[in-house]
Amino acid sequence: MANVTQQMAKEAEYTAADLMKDAGVDAERWNRMPDDETIARTVEAIENRNIRVILVNTAQEALQAIIDLIPEGAEVMNGHSTTLAEIGYNRALEENRKRWHDFHAVITAENDAEKRHELRRKSVAADYFISGVQAIAASGEIVGCDKLGSRMGAWPHAAAHLILVSGTNKIVPTVDDGLRRCREYCLPLENQRVQRAQNTESYIGKHVIIDREDVDGRITLVLIKEPLGY
Repeated sequence: MANVTQQMAKEAEYTAADLMKDAGVDAERWNRMPDDETIARTVEAIENRNIRVILVNTAQEALQAIIDLIPEGAEVMNGHSTTLAEIGYNRALEENRKRWHDFHAVITAENDAEKRHELRRKSVAADYFISGVQAIAASGEIVGCDKLGSRMGAWPHAAAHLILVSGTNKIVPTVDDGLRRCREYCLPLENQRVQRAQNTESYIGKHVIIDREDVDGRITLVLIKEPLGY
């Protein structure tokens, strides 16, 4: 399975390993893998907040779980996510064997900037929105951060179904640790990525914390026992 995971990781243009040196982050603190007991306690805490957890061992299993969750012909949207790229979701979306309506492809095909912006606003209400996360508190809260909020606008309410994907390397003890992970680890790495890819700077403009979900079955977290994303 290691070779399969390494092959999938190559699908991400910039991984944490590519960016760490220049970002100057404390990977030992913020990218550590928890033991099985910590993972089990975290899964229980998340599910007590009415969020379904699918725990898998590999990136390949995670990709299959996502494909199985989304019905044929469904409307789908995703924000940029290194984790999704690493597990092969972008490739699966291009192949589109289940004939999903890919909102992202519609947006990128629109040349008019004003119309493209309007489509992005509507896309957060997609039937299925797929997103990475920045931190998971062992107490069960899920933390996201973003510059504009476009990757997390769907989280609180808009998307009919929200599928979150994360490696267990993002588990931290508390929500406060999750917010620190955003500032001290995720942001420096993301800043390096956008400097290389877009020659610009990044910052944290929005935080979203999922404390509890009221709608049964709306949110699913696919949690992977591998160090993925950042």
